[in-house]
Amino acid sequence: MIGHELAGRYEILDRIGGGGMALVYKAHDVLLNRKVAVKVLRQQFVHDEEFIRRFRREAQSAAALSHPNVVSIYDVGQEEDIHYIVMEYIDGSNLNEIIQDRAPLQAEEAVRIASQICDALDHAHHSQIIHRDIKPHNILIGKNGRVKVTDFGIARAVTSSTITQTGSVVGSVHYFSPEHAKGVNTGEKSDLYSLGIVMYQMLTGRLPFLGESPISVALKHLQETFEEPREVNPYIPQSVENIVLRAMRKNPLERYASAGEMLRDLETCLQPERLDEPKISFDHSDLDETRVMPAIRGSIADTPLGAARAEKAKAEAEEQDNKWDSSGLEENRKRRWVKPVVTVGATLLVIALVFWGAQTVLGWFDIKEVEVPYVVNKSETDARQILTDAGLKVQEPVVYMNNDTVPKDYVYDQSKSNQRVKVGSFIQLFVSTGPQLETAADYKGQSYEDAVTELQALGVTPDRISRTQDAYSDEVDPGAIISQTPAAGQQFDPKKDKFEFTVSKGKETFPMPNVVGMTQKDAIDLLTSKGLVVKESDIVQEKSYKPQGEVIRQDPYQANDQVAKGSGVTLTVSSGLPDDAIQYTFSIVISPAQAGKSSEIHIVYSDATGENIDWGKKTINDTQTFQVPVVLAPNTEAKVSIFRDGQFADMFSKTYDDAKSGVDSMPNTIPSMAPGQGETGQTDGTQGTNTDGQNTGNGQNTGNGTDNGQQQPQQP
Repeated sequence: MIGHELAGRYEILDRIGGGGMALVYKAHDVLLNRKVAVKVLRQQFVHDEEFIRRFRREAQSAAALSHPNVVSIYDVGQEEDIHYIVMEYIDGSNLNEIIQDRAPLQAEEAVRIASQICDALDHAHHSQIIHRDIKPHNILIGKNGRVKVTDFGIARAVTSSTITQTGSVVGSVHYFSPEHAKGVNTGEKSDLYSLGIVMYQMLTGRLPFLGESPISVALKHLQETFEEPREVNPYIPQSVENIVLRAMRKNPLERYASAGEMLRDLETCLQPERLDEPKISFDHSDLDETRVMPAIRGSIADTPLGAARAEKAKAEAEEQDNKWDSSGLEENRKRRWVKPVVTVGATLLVIALVFWGAQTVLGWFDIKEVEVPYVVNKSETDARQILTDAGLKVQEPVVYMNNDTVPKDYVYDQSKSNQRVKVGSFIQLFVSTGPQLETAADYKGQSYEDAVTELQALGVTPDRISRTQDAYSDEVDPGAIISQTPAAGQQFDPKKDKFEFTVSKGKETFPMPNVVGMTQKDAIDLLTSKGLVVKESDIVQEKSYKPQGEVIRQDPYQANDQVAKGSGVTLTVSSGLPDDAIQYTFSIVISPAQAGKSSEIHIVYSDATGENIDWGKKTINDTQTFQVPVVLAPNTEAKVSIFRDGQFADMFSKTYDDAKSGVDSMPNTIPSMAPGQGETGQTDGTQGTNTDGQNTGNGQNTGNGTDNGQQQPQQP
């Protein structure tokens, strides 16, 4: 079982105990992040359908018990042949271990433990649940001193097929009630009898009935008396012994009527006026009326008692024969008084000496009494010092328990307050460990709403849970917690402390830059500087009419899309022209506007790679030939526009089919202008002709330079 995970939730860590019907393991509840105890039914019972049915029903009944002195039941389930009960895990020892270590216990401690057990039984009995197996092994005591009763309802699940094993009743025979030993129906008073035996063992350090076999012990519960507690431990107050004697009556009618009645007796038994109360008495013998005596055979003299009486009679007769008979002699009547006087005097002297000796010896053992100081609300250190100064001792171990009203390390209760006790007496201190603290879980990565729900379940009110701010995070999903106060693992008070959370807004986003048209290297440098990722496998080569090495597409984020740091980007880069592309070079002969003078030539072209591409500018003083390369795609046309001195001079074109046919054409020429001739002027996109620098605005040339009025390209 170690390492197994029940129901996908309870991780079995270690075995911590076991009994006749089940084994108990320490486990971790991975869902609620807490330690639990898991009780697993032994394999020999897993095929008894009636047992399993009652086991579940009784476990569910026990789960209905809600009491601070009852181990809480969290879950009941089955996984294949494993039947289990999940319950509260108590970090401490069971009462049997404490009795073995340091019994007999002080009466105050025994009464305190018995009171909490009795309180638990009272609650269970009101819920119609009988324990039937009260014993020190089933009493758990946490490190804070809290008593917890476990194994409620399990004994009830025993069926007719499992009630006996090899002739003995299943259970703890040393703590059986007489009616339990008889095998008759047991009720609430059976639990009280078992509690009486537990008290007897705490106070004396021994069991009331021992035997060589379970059967012999069970018979002693039915037929024999036990040695009374004060005969074993004379320091037990009479009021406490009375409770044990009444709880352990063999006749159920003479026991306490209920656990509540016994609890009330326990709560007052250590009051000063009750400590020396008369010993309790009962009207009838507590043994069964019908006895089986051994038969007496032969004469009285044949028995040991008859022989003894005969021997005594014979001795008396011989003594009578040996006596001196002084009858007939005359006794001196005057001295008859001497003997009685001497006898009486000697007797009185002996009595006086004995009395004097007794007083002297008692004086040696006479211990001074002191008033017990009241140390409640004092610090533990101060309380110890005050008691030591008064000649008293602190009972170890000190009981540490949570207390919401008393500060940590301060005494909230003590034993024997407002009493006079002998010097050297032990005083039990009850010290506060402060309020019940919880350990903060690690809520990082958990949704804020789930964290609030968990904290409210622990008792943290909504007004003490705040979402202080939201922040970007590359690691934590949106809506999940980035950090918390108090930190994970820190102790906190659910009734007072506040929780603050920083919640993630997800990864920080920014507008995606536009890298289309940039070289591959420049695009990668820009994206990397923004915190984006471009892997070698994310570079896609594709033929296009764009220059080789130029980015022609970016995915999946387009320009100005919101993108987070760390996001991956795919770039499509031009690997060169398509196979059907044609490269053609325009050869253009251009002369200055006026011979002998310089002109600025500006060439702009459009082809398959783009529109209005700036070829460049050049100043000429004489006629020169310009080579303008272009790229043609099927069904397209390339155009070259010439601007001279800022004015449109001419435009030349070539279709894909013409270029593909390879037909040579005459060089394109732009001659100098004759005197008085003007170039078509269009720098603002309007039509018109220019004659000697004058524009008619009607698209006709009135000078030597005419134009058909068609719109010409605008200079970029």
